[in-house]
This record gives sequence, C-alpha cells and structure tokens, in this order.
Amino acid sequence: MKLLAIDTTTDVCSCALYLDGDIQDRSVIAPRQHTALILPMADELLHEAGLKPIQLDGVAFGRGPGSFTGLRIASGVAQGIAFAADIPVAPISSLAALAQAAYIENGADKVLAAIDARMSEIYWGFYIIDKQGIMRLEGIENVSAPDKINLPSTEQWYGVGSAWTLYAEKLGVQHYQGDRYPQARAMIPLALAAFHEGQVVSAENALPVYLRNQVVARPR
Repeated sequence: MKLLAIDTTTDVCSCALYLDGDIQDRSVIAPRQHTALILPMADELLHEAGLKPIQLDGVAFGRGPGSFTGLRIASGVAQGIAFAADIPVAPISSLAALAQAAYIENGADKVLAAIDARMSEIYWGFYIIDKQGIMRLEGIENVSAPDKINLPSTEQWYGVGSAWTLYAEKLGVQHYQGDRYPQARAMIPLALAAFHEGQVVSAENALPVYLRNQVVARPR
C-alpha cells in the first residue's frame, strides 16, 4: 500500500509516506509556517520515492483536536490531494496519534493523551492498545479544564502531550512526556487500520473535528 499522511494540528508540521512497509517522514517545529511547509514536504517524499500523487492508494490527515488554523490546513491539503488523485481519506485523531507514538516509543499500553487547548483548557482522551497494536479510544474525546479529568483508579496511565508542560500536577499521572506533539509517522498504523476496517471517507467529507463545537468525537 502507498499512503501519505500529514499533520499540522499543533506547532509541529509533519508528513510521512508509507510504501509497502517502509516509512519515510519529515517533521519540523514551525509555528505559523505550516502553509508554506507541508506541500513541499509531501512533494519531497513523493519525489524521493519516485511516485506521483495519482499512484497513492490513500491519504491520511490529522483531523484534530488542535489549532483551528492547523486543522483547516491539514484538511484542505488532504482534500486537494484526494480530489486530484481520486483516492479515499483517513481522518486521524491527533490524540490517537500521540497515544500511538507513546506505545511505539515507550511501550505504554494505557495512555492519557492531552493537548493544551488554551483558555485554561485541554483536549484529552483515554487510549488502550488492542491485540493488533493499535490505540483505541475509551469513551469519547473531550475538552475541559485539566482538573475535571477523573483517572480510572484501577489503571496505571501514561501521560503524553503538551498539556503536561502546563498542568502536570493537576492531571495526576505519575509518568508522562510533555514535549511530545502529534506526528504523521505515528498516524501510519492508525491510518492502515482505518483503511483495513473501511473507516475512510471521500475527499469532500475529509473534515476537521473541533471538540469545542461538538459533544462526541469520532473514535479514531
């Protein structure tokens, strides 16, 4: 399978290309520069692989939660590629991408992923690894004040995401990494699972998810 993944939901701009088991990626911390960077990143990865967009089987993008501007950029780029190549799209949660990276890098199997949402709030969700090595959402994704989260008392949770740089004491997780952002590379396993399970959409339905404007988030 040939799959391109992009993420611009936070300060990090990243792009990854999956080609029959191999992953190549680009990533840079560049606030407010995503519009200028994301397409050249994608073009560079495709050029190095000797591919054109029309040869892709699908595209994945970070659908949020995150920066409103960043979500629109990722959605717009994914829609443009998908329309031009006539391929399906896998919208991937930025929180799920954080949780998946925590599993890949640290072996964490129960993760509280949380991103600073500004205005003294955070985006957050609980994720548990399944037998296929895919992080699955428990319940729904939320936006709230950090002290409104109730950790399941019987579980040992690992925290990941920018919310810990500001609210570690309020979040109450012993082990965490605050200097982590959603990355396109970590989206690849989630996107492959989405394609396998038929959880993909057409280009026109590749839309961002703004948690502040809704009650329930999609489970991926």
